[in-house]
Amino acid sequence: MGAEKKVILEAQHLWKSYGKGEAKIDALADVSLEIYEGELLTILGSSGSGKSTLLNSLGGMDKPDKGAIIVDSQDLCKMNDRALTNYRKRNIGFVFQSFNLISELTARENVALTASSPDMVEKVFDMVGLRQKIKNYPSQLSGGQQQRVSIARALAKNPKILLCDEPTGALDYETGKQILVELEKLVRQHGKTVVVVTHTQEIGKMSDRIIKMRNGKITKVIVNDSPASAVSIEW
Repeated sequence: MGAEKKVILEAQHLWKSYGKGEAKIDALADVSLEIYEGELLTILGSSGSGKSTLLNSLGGMDKPDKGAIIVDSQDLCKMNDRALTNYRKRNIGFVFQSFNLISELTARENVALTASSPDMVEKVFDMVGLRQKIKNYPSQLSGGQQQRVSIARALAKNPKILLCDEPTGALDYETGKQILVELEKLVRQHGKTVVVVTHTQEIGKMSDRIIKMRNGKITKVIVNDSPASAVSIEW
């Protein structure tokens, strides 16, 4: 796959520790990986495996103690706070377990906050299938609809990579599957690059690649030549 796809981000030998002495924990221990343009990548691991720390490092929200993260020939680990802010603005869309919508704003207004241009707002609502709810406030939306608005908000800046941290974690099973279907469409129909962090192993079946983590290390990388459809996944 690496020979066929364009590498848009490369992490090299990342280390990140918390605490000191006997309480020291290596959240990342010599982690290296590449992210390819137009792929759906799943990072699997239990709580404390380091997967969220890795995601936050790739998104420029957390800085590793050692290593390099190369994007467009630049190393994120050497950037100052202002440069990292600009990197996040230009390149990264975040989707979290909590929707983080502003309750006083309509769905349209929430998305418009990050939009690269006014016409992007309607475009991303079409992409997530929520054009009919564009004037609603978050309190007038279901949990799944709110998560789709948060995905639309992340997409509105037209990011290179969409980073999703447990995007189905706060949702019931059926609603979670709807979100996976939307993420699948973004990759398969719109050519977006999506990275999903999750502890749910079955979600890996819809991915192009699966990275398994334990104790801050990548323990296995699986290339999935025949990804399952999101609709078929059960957990």
